[in-house]
Order: sequence, then C-alpha cells, then structure tokens
Amino acid sequence: MTETIEWQEIKARLEGAYGPPQRPRTLSPLDELISTILSQNTSDQNRDRAFDSLKAAFSSWAEVIGAPPAMVIQTIRMGGLAPTKGPRIQAVLQRIEETFGCFELPESSPPEELFSFLLSLPGVGPKTARIVLLFSRGEPRFPIDRHIERVGRRLGLIASPTSLTQAMERLDHDIPASLQLPLHLLLIEHGRRTCRPRPRCPQCPLVDRCPSSGAFGPPSR
Repeated sequence: MTETIEWQEIKARLEGAYGPPQRPRTLSPLDELISTILSQNTSDQNRDRAFDSLKAAFSSWAEVIGAPPAMVIQTIRMGGLAPTKGPRIQAVLQRIEETFGCFELPESSPPEELFSFLLSLPGVGPKTARIVLLFSRGEPRFPIDRHIERVGRRLGLIASPTSLTQAMERLDHDIPASLQLPLHLLLIEHGRRTCRPRPRCPQCPLVDRCPSSGAFGPPSR
C-alpha cells in the first residue's frame, strides 16, 4: 500500500469526508508529555479535564512533586487510572528536574536525544514519546494508537507481522513530514467514525483502495 498510494491523496480523501483536522491546543514539550500520560486509557475530554484540574490546583510542577501523592491522585481522578498516573507524573517530573535542573524539556535538544530521554522515563513508551515530538515540536514521528493500527492494518499500511514499534519507525520515514500531524488526526477520526471494529465500508472514502473491504459481513449502521 505504501508503494502504490499517495499520502497526499489519503489526506485529501479523509478531509473530504471529515473536514480539515482539528488540531489540539499547542503545548510545551513538558505539558504535552504530562497531557499524554493523562490521556492513557481515557477520552480526550477526560484527559483535558484532568490536565486543566492539575494546572489549576498547583501553581508549578515543583508543587506537584512536593504534594502528597493522594492529593495529586484526587486532582486528576476524572482522567481515570489516577492511582497509577499520579505517582507516574510525580516520578517523571522528578527525573526531569534531576536531569535538566528545571521543569522543562529543552526545545533545542536534537530529536534523537530527546526521544531517547523520553523513552527512559517511567511509563513512557514509543507512542507517548512520538506524540510529544510531533505535537509540541513538529518533528516527523508518527504515533500509532488503536484506531490507526486498525485502519492501517486493514488498508495494508501496516503489514500484519509488523510490531507497532516497527510500524511507527517505518511510517516515520514513509509519510512526508508535513503530512504526519494531519494524517495522524484524520486516521484517528476515520477509525472512530467509519473504519470501526465493525466497519462502515460503503461510507469509506478509501474503500476502493482497501484490500479488506467487504471482509466483515454486513456493514454496521
């Protein structure tokens, strides 16, 4: 699929179906990291509510580190999995302060160095690290969530034996840098609205290019 389809065409078709992608608010690399940790296994709305609650309750990231874990957990409870995410956020902030002497991820760091550092943080994997680089710095790193994985495997953009880490590394290079953020957002929207677990193939703007089309029985309503 990656050899025979134009990424610009995928973008144009998805935009024709769903409109231009709505980019989330732009955050600093550190804020993006904390927001992404809060996003794990919850909705975008709950993530934003938990992030805003955290920023409102504490005047600085130093206060978050110094707060009792139970207070942080209570503050972000609406985001789900708070007993895990709260201590993880405090541990991440502690590592960042120890490494850089402040509560910032250096925006001038070479992408590979920042990517490696992010992966060394507790609970931060390749998808989270890519989100930070793509959304806060515009670096060509393509995160794959569950929607993109489903869509990508059906379309043949992700080969079946390929692991998610391998798929992300390949798409980092296959997708033009300027298209990575809009395609990330559009493919998620496509997975939520059309290429769902029970897909709506007749409504799909990519149906003529999808090798999986018609393989799922009657379409969902």
